[in-house]
Amino acid sequence: MSDFKGIPIVRSGTKFRNDQGIAAIKNGVKAKPRGDARPIERKPSWLRARLPAGRGFDAVRRNVREHRLATVCEESMCPNIGECWNNGTATIMVMGSVCTRACQFCAVDTGNPGGWLDPDEPANTARSVALMGLKYVVLTSVDRDDLADGGAAHYAACVRAIKARTPETAVEALTPDFQGRLADVETVLDSGLEVFAQNVETVRRLTHPVRDPRAGYDQTLAVLGHAKRHRPDVLTKTSLMLGLGETDEEIRETLKDLRAAGCDIVTFGQYLRPTTHHLPVERFVTPEAFERYRRWGLEQGFLEVVSGPLVRSSYRADRVFEKNNVGLDQPAADVG
Repeated sequence: MSDFKGIPIVRSGTKFRNDQGIAAIKNGVKAKPRGDARPIERKPSWLRARLPAGRGFDAVRRNVREHRLATVCEESMCPNIGECWNNGTATIMVMGSVCTRACQFCAVDTGNPGGWLDPDEPANTARSVALMGLKYVVLTSVDRDDLADGGAAHYAACVRAIKARTPETAVEALTPDFQGRLADVETVLDSGLEVFAQNVETVRRLTHPVRDPRAGYDQTLAVLGHAKRHRPDVLTKTSLMLGLGETDEEIRETLKDLRAAGCDIVTFGQYLRPTTHHLPVERFVTPEAFERYRRWGLEQGFLEVVSGPLVRSSYRADRVFEKNNVGLDQPAADVG
């Protein structure tokens, strides 16, 4: 750890202790030996995002700080943070900012929280949703393999607190896989949410080493399939990052597998390397290719396929029902 004008600076890939005293690796992946990592790839013109600034951005940031909330917007270095926060929306990350897993694409800190949870988090989350006047909120979280139920009960408590305070707010939960424990999946599903999401992240062949060994392609499919069977009224959703070396045929096969599991919504976005310690980008997918993948998904029968270079699983989540690629471009022509 170094410092800048007396302020501690934690370098990416190094060990540190956070405000709760939890030991973690900054940005989730240990630093590689000097000269052992490829430099960050130069982004093409279609991947330029505006710098986060503006009155709305500042207001959401103050709210997040005041109520001690972690947001996936910050922790995952999302390129859309400026747009979303200026629109008064945020994806709230519950159960802390330290993940028990170390996926090789993810910039969230990794470590063992040792069972730590903030008992005030459900109430603080509900209060913040009310203060921001959100009509649609996405709750996500780190993986918490240190908890017996993976944090399912805490997750459900956050959803119920939101519904008790602002019952008109629709809730989407982007959850861990709970190591495939279906009873824990049901705990979250029965909390009153409208959308249940669990990300498959990539195609079968690339699941390892892209994802932590405790995650799995079939495990995610099983969670999504059970969610749909247990609560057919709840929409199910997943997301894939592109640019990690997948082929078009593998993308088609993944879409087929997801539909067979009853998944309703899928999103496609470009993988962007958070640091030099993470997996390199193998290709930058063009906007035209993203539109092609969207059409493939619609042909498979998905309710909606949100597809674009800067799309993330929670991006414009409230607009998915418009069925026009959340307004990113003109609606795709009818298929079939």
